[in-house]
Amino acid sequence: MVAESGSRYTKGVCRSGSIAIREPFAMNESQETEAAVAEPIVTARPRAETDRATQTRRQPPYNVVVLNDEEHTFEYVIDLLTKLFRHSLPTAEELTWRIHSSGRAIVYTTHKEKAELKRDQVLSWGPDPRMSISKGPLGCYIEPVPTD
Repeated sequence: MVAESGSRYTKGVCRSGSIAIREPFAMNESQETEAAVAEPIVTARPRAETDRATQTRRQPPYNVVVLNDEEHTFEYVIDLLTKLFRHSLPTAEELTWRIHSSGRAIVYTTHKEKAELKRDQVLSWGPDPRMSISKGPLGCYIEPVPTD
Protein backbone atom coordinates (compact mmCIF):
# COMPACT_ATOMS: atom_id res chain seq x y z
CA MET A 1 0.00 0.00 0.00
CA VAL A 2 1.28 3.45 -0.86
CA ALA A 3 0.18 6.54 1.06
CA GLU A 4 -0.24 9.72 -0.91
CA SER A 5 1.71 12.57 0.57
CA GLY A 6 -0.38 15.29 2.15
CA SER A 7 -3.53 13.18 2.21
CA ARG A 8 -5.34 12.00 5.32
CA TYR A 9 -6.54 8.92 3.46
CA THR A 10 -4.52 5.79 2.68
CA LYS A 11 -4.58 4.61 -0.90
CA GLY A 12 -3.75 0.98 -1.70
CA VAL A 13 -4.03 -1.53 -4.51
CA CYS A 14 -6.08 -4.67 -3.87
CA ARG A 15 -5.16 -8.06 -5.29
CA SER A 16 -7.72 -7.66 -8.04
CA GLY A 17 -5.94 -4.51 -9.18
CA SER A 18 -8.66 -2.03 -8.11
CA ILE A 19 -7.80 0.89 -5.86
CA ALA A 20 -9.21 0.92 -2.34
CA ILE A 21 -9.33 4.04 -0.20
CA ARG A 22 -9.42 3.68 3.59
CA GLU A 23 -9.69 6.27 6.30
CA PRO A 24 -6.95 6.20 8.91
CA PHE A 25 -7.92 5.12 12.42
CA ALA A 26 -6.22 5.31 15.77
CA MET A 27 -5.93 2.40 18.16
CA ASN A 28 -6.58 2.88 21.84
CA GLU A 29 -4.21 1.51 24.47
CA SER A 30 -6.07 -1.78 25.04
CA GLN A 31 -6.17 -2.50 21.31
CA GLU A 32 -2.42 -1.87 21.01
CA THR A 33 -1.73 -4.30 23.87
CA GLU A 34 -3.90 -7.00 22.31
CA ALA A 35 -2.32 -6.51 18.88
CA ALA A 36 1.25 -6.89 20.16
CA VAL A 37 3.30 -9.48 18.31
CA ALA A 38 4.50 -12.36 20.45
CA GLU A 39 8.09 -13.55 20.29
CA PRO A 40 8.47 -16.65 18.15
CA ILE A 41 9.30 -19.90 19.90
CA VAL A 42 12.56 -21.30 18.59
CA THR A 43 13.50 -24.90 19.19
CA ALA A 44 16.84 -26.35 18.30
CA ARG A 45 16.92 -29.62 16.46
CA PRO A 46 19.72 -32.05 17.26
CA ARG A 47 22.44 -32.12 14.62
CA ALA A 48 22.07 -34.97 12.20
CA GLU A 49 25.07 -37.22 12.12
CA THR A 50 26.84 -36.86 8.80
CA ASP A 51 27.78 -39.90 6.84
CA ARG A 52 31.53 -40.54 6.99
CA ALA A 53 31.67 -40.94 3.21
CA THR A 54 30.20 -37.48 2.58
CA GLN A 55 32.51 -35.58 4.91
CA THR A 56 35.17 -33.39 3.32
CA ARG A 57 38.64 -34.78 3.83
CA ARG A 58 41.97 -33.05 3.37
CA GLN A 59 44.30 -34.34 0.73
CA PRO A 60 47.46 -35.89 2.16
CA PRO A 61 50.49 -33.58 1.97
CA TYR A 62 53.52 -34.21 -0.26
CA ASN A 63 57.07 -32.87 -0.03
CA VAL A 64 58.93 -31.48 -3.03
CA VAL A 65 62.57 -32.56 -2.65
CA VAL A 66 65.47 -30.99 -4.56
CA LEU A 67 68.71 -32.96 -4.97
CA ASN A 68 72.31 -31.75 -5.00
CA ASP A 69 74.59 -32.12 -8.00
CA GLU A 70 77.81 -30.58 -9.29
CA GLU A 71 76.28 -29.21 -12.51
CA HIS A 72 74.40 -26.23 -11.06
CA THR A 73 75.62 -23.08 -9.33
CA PHE A 74 74.32 -21.68 -6.07
CA GLU A 75 72.93 -18.70 -8.01
CA TYR A 76 70.93 -21.04 -10.25
CA VAL A 77 69.41 -22.88 -7.27
CA ILE A 78 68.66 -19.65 -5.36
CA ASP A 79 67.07 -18.15 -8.49
CA LEU A 80 64.93 -21.28 -8.94
CA LEU A 81 63.78 -21.30 -5.30
CA THR A 82 62.86 -17.60 -5.28
CA LYS A 83 61.03 -17.65 -8.61
CA LEU A 84 59.26 -21.03 -8.59
CA PHE A 85 58.56 -21.43 -4.88
CA ARG A 86 58.39 -17.72 -3.91
CA HIS A 87 60.89 -18.22 -1.06
CA SER A 88 62.55 -15.12 0.36
CA LEU A 89 66.24 -14.67 -0.41
CA PRO A 90 67.43 -15.71 3.09
CA THR A 91 65.21 -18.82 3.00
CA ALA A 92 66.41 -19.71 -0.51
CA GLU A 93 70.05 -19.33 0.58
CA GLU A 94 69.45 -21.52 3.64
CA LEU A 95 67.73 -24.22 1.54
CA THR A 96 70.55 -24.08 -1.03
CA TRP A 97 73.13 -24.67 1.70
CA ARG A 98 71.03 -27.53 3.06
CA ILE A 99 70.84 -29.09 -0.44
CA HIS A 100 74.61 -28.68 -0.82
CA SER A 101 75.57 -30.05 2.60
CA SER A 102 73.10 -32.93 3.00
CA GLY A 103 72.51 -33.84 -0.65
CA ARG A 104 68.80 -33.00 -0.59
CA ALA A 105 66.25 -30.66 1.00
CA ILE A 106 62.49 -30.41 1.27
CA VAL A 107 61.74 -27.09 -0.39
CA TYR A 108 57.92 -27.16 -0.45
CA THR A 109 55.02 -29.10 1.09
CA THR A 110 51.55 -29.11 -0.44
CA HIS A 111 48.87 -31.44 -1.82
CA LYS A 112 49.89 -34.00 -4.46
CA GLU A 113 48.65 -32.18 -7.55
CA LYS A 114 50.52 -28.98 -6.75
CA ALA A 115 53.62 -30.93 -5.67
CA GLU A 116 53.63 -32.66 -9.06
CA LEU A 117 53.29 -29.28 -10.77
CA LYS A 118 56.21 -27.82 -8.80
CA ARG A 119 58.37 -30.87 -9.52
CA ASP A 120 57.62 -30.56 -13.25
CA GLN A 121 58.45 -26.84 -13.14
CA VAL A 122 61.83 -27.60 -11.54
CA LEU A 123 62.55 -30.28 -14.15
CA SER A 124 61.59 -27.92 -16.98
CA TRP A 125 63.82 -25.11 -15.60
CA GLY A 126 66.59 -26.57 -17.76
CA PRO A 127 70.38 -26.59 -17.51
CA ASP A 128 72.38 -23.91 -15.71
CA PRO A 129 73.57 -21.37 -18.32
CA ARG A 130 76.41 -20.31 -15.97
CA MET A 131 78.12 -23.72 -16.25
CA SER A 132 79.17 -25.35 -19.50
CA ILE A 133 79.06 -28.84 -17.95
CA SER A 134 75.38 -28.46 -17.00
CA LYS A 135 73.47 -30.78 -19.34
CA GLY A 136 70.04 -30.91 -17.72
CA PRO A 137 67.77 -29.73 -14.93
CA LEU A 138 68.28 -29.99 -11.20
CA GLY A 139 67.18 -33.32 -9.71
CA CYS A 140 63.77 -33.19 -8.05
CA TYR A 141 61.10 -35.61 -6.85
CA ILE A 142 58.03 -35.70 -4.61
CA GLU A 143 57.34 -37.93 -1.62
CA PRO A 144 54.37 -38.30 0.73
CA VAL A 145 54.83 -36.64 4.11
CA PRO A 146 55.45 -39.37 6.70
CA THR A 147 52.53 -39.84 9.07
CA ASP A 148 53.09 -40.17 12.78
